[in-house]
Parts: sequence; C-alpha cells; structure tokens
Amino acid sequence: MMTSIVGQSVPKTDGLGQVTGSALYIDDIKYPGMHYIKMLHSPVHRGLIHKLDVSAAENVPGVLGTVTARDVPGQDGYGFFMDQQVFASEFVCYRGERIAGVVAVNEDAALEGVSKIKVDIEEQEPVFDMFEAMKPESPLVRPNLETNLWDKFGDGTQTVYRLRVGDVEAGFAEADEIVETKIYEATNDHAQLEPHISIAFLDDAGRLAIHTDSQAFYLHLVLCLCPVLGLPTSKIRYIGGRIGGGFGGRNDVHTDHITGIAALKFKVPVKWRLTRREDLATTMKRGPYIFKVKDGVKKDGRIVARHVKCWHDCGAWAGMGPYAIGKIAQFGLGPYSVPNLWYDGWSIFTNKPPATSMRGFATTNGNSAIELAMDRAAEAIGVSPWEIRLVNAWRMGERGGTQYEVPSQGTVETLLKAAELAGVDLPDHLKAMTSERR
Repeated sequence: MMTSIVGQSVPKTDGLGQVTGSALYIDDIKYPGMHYIKMLHSPVHRGLIHKLDVSAAENVPGVLGTVTARDVPGQDGYGFFMDQQVFASEFVCYRGERIAGVVAVNEDAALEGVSKIKVDIEEQEPVFDMFEAMKPESPLVRPNLETNLWDKFGDGTQTVYRLRVGDVEAGFAEADEIVETKIYEATNDHAQLEPHISIAFLDDAGRLAIHTDSQAFYLHLVLCLCPVLGLPTSKIRYIGGRIGGGFGGRNDVHTDHITGIAALKFKVPVKWRLTRREDLATTMKRGPYIFKVKDGVKKDGRIVARHVKCWHDCGAWAGMGPYAIGKIAQFGLGPYSVPNLWYDGWSIFTNKPPATSMRGFATTNGNSAIELAMDRAAEAIGVSPWEIRLVNAWRMGERGGTQYEVPSQGTVETLLKAAELAGVDLPDHLKAMTSERR
C-alpha cells in the first residue's frame, strides 16, 4: 500500500466542495433564534479591575444579557496547563483579554451593548521584554505569580528545563574550534483564512452542542470544556467539521467555552465570530524565541560538544510554552549525533497574548536555530555545509537528545538526494556515506 501512495498524486477527498464553494463552514450554519456574542476586551496590557458594571449594556434594545466570570458554571481555569482564566474578574494581564460578553439578537446590538459596559481598571506598568521579566525586581506579569519564570512545581525549584548528556565542558576542551551563534525568532500569527468561531446550542436531547473549529478535538473536550462548563463528556455534543485553516492556531480553545457558557445561561443558540481585527489582536500566537548555540568542533567536522540555551516568551499565561521548551529538547536539536549535549530552556511570562503551537510546533524553531549554527560551524573550520551535516548526521541505532534510540532513519541518504536535486556535486568520500552504523 505504501508504494502505491508515496510519490503519487492522491485526490483530496473533500477538495471538490472547497474549490466549488459548496463546502459548509461554521459561519454558514444558522439556527432558529440564534443570538450573537461580542466581547469587551481589556484595553490595557496590565491592571487591576476595581469595578465592572454591565447594567447599561443589558438595557440596550436587542440585548439578551451578559456573561462574565460569575457565569462560569465550572472551574475558572483552562488550557494545556489549566491556568488561563475564562474571564478577567480581578486583574488583566494582556491587552485583549476577555472581561465580559454581550449576547444579543444581532452583532450590532451586541456591539452597542459592549460600548455601554463600564469598567474601572487601575492600569499598571507592563513588562514586554522576557529578559527584563526574568529580573527579580521586574513587575509580576500577573498578581498570582511568585516569579515571571514558569515553574514546574510552583515552589521555585524548577524554572529551567535541563538536559544533560555527557560532559560538555570536557567536549569543548577537546574541540579545535568554539563557535557561538545567537538566533532571534519573532512572533508569528497563523493568519488562517477563517477567524476563530463557534456556535453553541442545547439539542433536543438536552445536551450542550458546540460546532467547533478545533484541531485538538478530544483534548479540548476533556481538558477545557468539561472543567469550565461543569459537564461530563456525555452531556457535551462536540461537532467538528472544516476548520478553514489552522496551522496550530486551533490547538487552543478560543471561542467554544464562551459560546457554551452563553448557551447554557440563556438557553438559545449563540454564535461568536471573531473579526479579523479581533483575531489578530486578541488570540494566541507563536511566541518569540531566542537561542544561543555554543559548538565545539573538530577539524574533521565532528561536533564533540554542543550547549543550547533557549528562552521562550510564552505571554501572560503558560499556554503551550512550557511544553514547547520540552519538545525542543526531544525533537528540536537537529538529526545529529553529538556525544556531549547540554540544553537549558526557560519559559518566561510577559504581558502579551499567550503562546501556542504553530507549524511544526517548537521543533521548527529549535531545528532552524541548529541549522544556522551548523552553517556557522562549517564556515569556522573551512568545510562545506553539506560535509558538516553528513559527518554528524544520525546513523542507525544512535540516539536523539533525550536519548531515545533512532533504530531506522535516512538522514544521510536524504542529504545526498537533496544535494543531487540541487545540482551540487559532492566529493566521492561524501557520496559514499550511508546511514549504516558507524
């Protein structure tokens, strides 16, 4: 079966509906009596909420009511590390954080209702630079933190992810050249065609039904919706479909829990459709990374020591930031065998939207830094970028960063084929290489 698929043109089974325009997306779905929700987002990056008054909003013609933190039926915590607040009630920690929603017969009435909400926020100094945030004297990104560093146990004992293989200092002493590389990787937005959207309603069996754009269907159901809505999985009918593009941005819940809360409170179908401006300004991003790679290289091209330091700005809440730091240690340090390998990774809180996955989540970030470092190391010892990669590429049975065995792989063959396709005539001693054990 594999040989009949690889290298062949395979029809996309749902492509016809997309190219003809007949495909249905969540925004195409309508229900009788459907209402719409619009959100009051925090206008400041960091502050304390002293008073929230929604009474004027609830008196706007066409407005059914409002939803705030007091309407959350379950726990006020969700996300990969269950730390994000559904609605801000006492403090805000990034501009765009949800404070209150207005449910109305149409979006115009809902927007008018939002404009009538009165909120008294004591604005505080935000922190945007992760190295500033790491300083002991820096303002805390949010008041429920002890430090702006993500701490695995919450007791200050583990704020750095450490990987230690071999003796990196001994490896550096053995090396002929020491090459240091610093890499900056900026924030990215997913910019998917369809902004985040969902519809929630009570079905004829009394279950809460939610049309979702989720990329992580069961993760969201169990880890986000059930705890926040206070319902078992048997009481939630989670309906997937075409997602209008995701790229990792739909690995977090953005709208489902909010429409679910509103539908439970008002017993009507509720749609929340983010505008493009709302999507860009308030949703989760691929957060920025900074890498420092220090390599110890022999004249024959062997990398005998590598120390990687990674700082990841995960925004105001953990999001997937700490998971990203660990994932880089597993799969983001390149397909190369380095006998002495150290890695240190930090997740740092700042007053920005939380960080999430995007396109090869974290491994892309780590590997792009490593590949640039490989080029710098090759230049330092005077060999080609092809040679340094082929010399250090995994062979059968060698181990990845976290010491998982690589029993079968073809990095060498892939590199040789890439060189051939690129029109690069490698010397015979490189062409003779294989992925067999050294």
